[in-house]
Amino acid sequence: MNVTNDEIAALLGALSNAKAPSGFEEETLAVAREFCAGWAGLEENTLRDGLITPNNFTGEKPVLMLDAHGDEVGGMVKAVLSNGTMSFVELGRFSPGTLAGQGVWVRATDGSWVRGVIGVKPPHFWTEAERAAGKAGMILDVGARSREEALERFRMGMGEPFVPDTTFSYDVETGVAFGKAFDCRAGVCAMLLALRELAGRDDLPVDVVASVSSQEEVGERGVAAAVRHFSPAAAYLFEGCPADDTFTPADEVGAALGSGPMFRYYDCCMITHPRYQRFVLGAAAEEGLPAQTSVREGGGTNGGVIHQLDVPSVVAGIPCRYIHAGTSVCRLEDVRAAAQIAVAVAERMTGEVLASL
Repeated sequence: MNVTNDEIAALLGALSNAKAPSGFEEETLAVAREFCAGWAGLEENTLRDGLITPNNFTGEKPVLMLDAHGDEVGGMVKAVLSNGTMSFVELGRFSPGTLAGQGVWVRATDGSWVRGVIGVKPPHFWTEAERAAGKAGMILDVGARSREEALERFRMGMGEPFVPDTTFSYDVETGVAFGKAFDCRAGVCAMLLALRELAGRDDLPVDVVASVSSQEEVGERGVAAAVRHFSPAAAYLFEGCPADDTFTPADEVGAALGSGPMFRYYDCCMITHPRYQRFVLGAAAEEGLPAQTSVREGGGTNGGVIHQLDVPSVVAGIPCRYIHAGTSVCRLEDVRAAAQIAVAVAERMTGEVLASL
């Protein structure tokens, strides 16, 4: 796959900087649509799934569907309060302690984005109960002094989303990237790179399509509609999965930075199809590509939904440190390897292989 680190970083950066929490995936889809221009078409359904069909789609072969979710953890304004601050709900689940003092972008009612912060009471004013609990309540604040000013001058409103205020950066020397929403924009990046590579091929045993699925962080809500649209024979998913190499005993690390994508045997939503998992790991080994495996006790992916629709599924998790926080860390070599393994799988996905699943 002929793609440079700078090209990977440019695509990952555009995706990471997109402001697109669950239910508001438009900016992610805009990046994907621009990337696909000329070699694939992108349709959008009412759930905000991006449904991508490359120009080499024949309609005469079994369909392999790639998937990566386009949303990120974020929040939504619950109410605008009399003092100008706002209560909020999370869209998805941030890691505990992440939001206190976090800078954010809040969407205004005119569609623009306004700087804000998740405010937390200074410890000087904590009650004894708050001290005992070790936490105090949080509010969303854009600097308004009253409800009227928040509504009229800052154009705040109930139901408007917010995301962390984090700008992507990439170190050329190390290949390390920092940014928000690598869960799952790292996955979307790898998927788009793999799909572009496959879109230039006319010798594949399958038609390859892709979904940038919506609302994964609030319960894998969008991907089933994508499956019904494409009717795939098998699915290959990409995730920005939580790296565990900074806090797990060395013998149990399954998703270390710089060691390739992680393929899970088990998580809360799916026991991975063992023959499909073996096939994918075999394809990676034949190509000399790095891959890791893991048994996960927490978390889940769109793979569980797809597999329950009777579509064999496997998940390539790109290790990302500190997902569900304001800033994550990943390495471009893992993004590249995830894309390369997907290409190797598509090349080998013959009718005989599909029949064996």
